Amino acid sequence: QVQLVESGGGLVQAGGSLRLSCAASGSIFNINTMGWYRQAPGKQRELVAVATSGGSTNYADSVKGRFTISRDNAKSTVYLQMNSLKSEDTAVYYCNYVALRGHYWGQGTQVTVSS
Repeated sequence: QVQLVESGGGLVQAGGSLRLSCAASGSIFNINTMGWYRQAPGKQRELVAVATSGGSTNYADSVKGRFTISRDNAKSTVYLQMNSLKSEDTAVYYCNYVALRGHYWGQGTQVTVSS
């Protein structure tokens, strides 16, 4: 089992910044992918950004140039630096962990961007 603990969500004005963190614990496999998805009210969950343990990253087109994903493999932690936030970024953000032995989700953290 893998446990994911997220932090860093909150309320911010449009144009502002937030940093999300997600720490994984438990049966961590060294080769894995960690990242962030989000779900706005009435919409499907969508990929925001993911990063592999090898250093590859992938971003949704809507956040490219504004969000940056990073990892600290020694701490099994992934971060999402969100800049130039827009009202359409408002959603619950979920941390995700994928490895050979399983696929896990965090509990979600609310990000609200006021215009």
